[in-house]
Amino acid sequence: MTPKKVTLPLTDETLKDLHAGDNLLLTGVMYAGRDAAHKRLIEALDQSKPLPLDFKGQTIYFMGPTPARPGRPIGAAGPTTSGRMDSYSPRLIAQGLKGMVGKGMRSQAVKDAMKKHKAVYLAAVGGAGALISRRIKKAEVVAYKDLGAEALLRLEVEDFPVTVINDTYGGDLYHEGKTKYRIEP
Repeated sequence: MTPKKVTLPLTDETLKDLHAGDNLLLTGVMYAGRDAAHKRLIEALDQSKPLPLDFKGQTIYFMGPTPARPGRPIGAAGPTTSGRMDSYSPRLIAQGLKGMVGKGMRSQAVKDAMKKHKAVYLAAVGGAGALISRRIKKAEVVAYKDLGAEALLRLEVEDFPVTVINDTYGGDLYHEGKTKYRIEP
């Protein structure tokens, strides 16, 4: 199946055509951050402080990069386990976050928030960080520089490959895969 080309930021109109199992190539701006950055984002919300960016329509990649080699905008850029962000994700989805990229399954609370607020979870291939980094054309720190590799980054990506795992309709590729290939006793 030919991947669908999707331009970021995501819109409700784009999301309505995405279904669990679809392969996508993302082009545009997305953000990267993981545990420590997410913790600070939620602390800001808890304290009624402004967030360092408007999350409406945005996509966040759960990734901690390695240092860039000369001439490259970023080092290896593979996904991290998304479940580590599960306690934070529903709040960010409620703020307008439309896409999350990572690896591994999400909690029911995150899936419920995605369905309620129209957001998707996308998987990037784990172990392919060096290859994935070739799809990142520019990377810059936008917040929490003191966190080093866990700072919040703005990424410009071109044909960034992902698969839709959880769609806005409650579809779950991981659940569907288990059901499809279950061996009955």
